[in-house]
Amino acid sequence: MMQDDHAQRPLKIAIAGGGTAGWMAAAALARLTACEVVLIESEAIGTVGVGEATIPQIRLFNRALGIDEGRFLRETKATFKLGIAFDGWRRDGERYMHAFGHVGRGAGLLPFHQLWLRGRELGLAKDLSAYSLNEMAARAGKMRVGQDRAAADMPWACHFDATLYAGFLRRFAQERGVERIEGRILAVERDGESGTIAALALDAERRVEADFFFDCTGFRALLRDRTAGDGFADWSHWLPCDRAVAVPGAPADPIAPYTTATARAAGWQWRIPLQHRTGNGLVYCSEFLSEGDAETLLLDHMDGAPIGAANHLRFTTGMRMAPWQGNCLALGLAAGFLEPLESTSIHLIQSGIARFLAMLPRRDAPVVMAEEFNRQARFEWENIRDFLILHYAANAREGQPFWDRCRAMTLPDRLAARLAMFRATGFVQREHDELFTEPGWVQVLLGQGVVPHTLHPNTDALAAHVLSRMLDEMAAGIASLVETMPTHVEILREFCASPPMPRSAAMMETAR
Repeated sequence: MMQDDHAQRPLKIAIAGGGTAGWMAAAALARLTACEVVLIESEAIGTVGVGEATIPQIRLFNRALGIDEGRFLRETKATFKLGIAFDGWRRDGERYMHAFGHVGRGAGLLPFHQLWLRGRELGLAKDLSAYSLNEMAARAGKMRVGQDRAAADMPWACHFDATLYAGFLRRFAQERGVERIEGRILAVERDGESGTIAALALDAERRVEADFFFDCTGFRALLRDRTAGDGFADWSHWLPCDRAVAVPGAPADPIAPYTTATARAAGWQWRIPLQHRTGNGLVYCSEFLSEGDAETLLLDHMDGAPIGAANHLRFTTGMRMAPWQGNCLALGLAAGFLEPLESTSIHLIQSGIARFLAMLPRRDAPVVMAEEFNRQARFEWENIRDFLILHYAANAREGQPFWDRCRAMTLPDRLAARLAMFRATGFVQREHDELFTEPGWVQVLLGQGVVPHTLHPNTDALAAHVLSRMLDEMAAGIASLVETMPTHVEILREFCASPPMPRSAAMMETAR
């Protein structure tokens, strides 16, 4: 039976809050649906607009919206990102990279890391980085985009200014019919029987009615119906950092195509190179470091001079177990917070939008739709949570109270099982459609010093000379490709034709 005309009409969706989450949602709804979209934000309310690093999935979002990558890079002052370098996470002086893309090539049913572990045992293997095209290119300051083999094998993401990205999407969305209302939300009006949201009451005695609402109001989560049971899962016992301080710095010279995360005594420091500045920040646990000492520590370890004031943030790591509640979906910080260690903050906004679009309801959506959305969201958030915990738990920074506590904590069951299987024979299994791939897990596991007790028995079938030749050919092929690549800065200039960026004689000498 056909639904009535009222049910068939496109939804009217009201988005509460702008920033990255609000304008990503508005842009996607405007470009990909027939929904009527209105966004309410107040210029008087700030956003958490520090420099952002992303993962390669951001390109899928931009591509779905039909955004030209060159224009995106220009308008958001973006740079390329090939991975994340982790300095001192196992112990001071040691470093590894979680690079995007493949690491080596497997043989038959054996994944590459099993071959590498066998080669290392026999003294035939180079450092794991030698078999990662992204890491070798990143360390050399090289980059490739296009249609050739090197570009095809190099998935990349971006570093960009989150405030500029929100502004870019705001213009994009408004050009496609999104109505923006300047104002503060004073109250949430709910239906007396169902508890669903009927309207938002704004200042100046204005009201905004809609069929569905997006809560993008940040940590305040103004639209959540706490009387219905908010169900916030607090994960701070596993991820104890609860503070951050961010300070913009002078642009780097040269601009590296990767993010750096450096372990400190009570947390870690990020370094995100943009075209016009460097994003710097310190994520830390307030039990072990005061706000003032955190700011001093960050300033003392910045590569360039600060060019702005410090921005202090407080947070609790965790998620709302039901981000879709009634006719309201929480996105971004309103849905929860996972520290930006693996650059997943914007991805979680993106995946929430994509999941909602796949389940896009008519009016009065069945409860089962929200339940399935929430089930998938919990699976995604919990798997990312476990990956982040791994960085902290598998450390050897002995004698530092913060890190000693992290090393001694009881792990979530699923993560504990993963570690046990990897320690047994190097077994790694990507579960369903979880975000991080087998190479990602392997790079972090091995980088943090988690080594299998025994090797997979099938590696015994490989003759040493055959394995040696395979490893040598892979490493040589990657080194040859990297040697022919232009520098990251050269590609950036060509790709986005942006205004001049820092260019030093030393950088050009290194490039040659």
